[in-house]
Amino acid sequence: MAAPSRPTRVTMTEGGPFLVEGPVELELPDGTTVTSERPVVALCACRRTKRYPFCDTSHRRKARPPKDQAGAGTPSSDDSPADQAATS
Repeated sequence: MAAPSRPTRVTMTEGGPFLVEGPVELELPDGTTVTSERPVVALCACRRTKRYPFCDTSHRRKARPPKDQAGAGTPSSDDSPADQAATS
């Protein structure tokens, strides 16, 4: 196998996934492998994803107060517009 022309770039994001320039083949702890042909692959760092080892943006979801509490249905100022739309 020829050496790549440049190193593979992995970008660590604050509170989010690791972004890896693809395509990639990953070996999981149980020995199985998964591949992705995408140009950039987001790997989960928080283990909240339902698509492990790939990120499904579950790290963005915040625990919401029960609807019977005051202010229910009012998005907090730190929610993204997508999160706000999901609660409307």
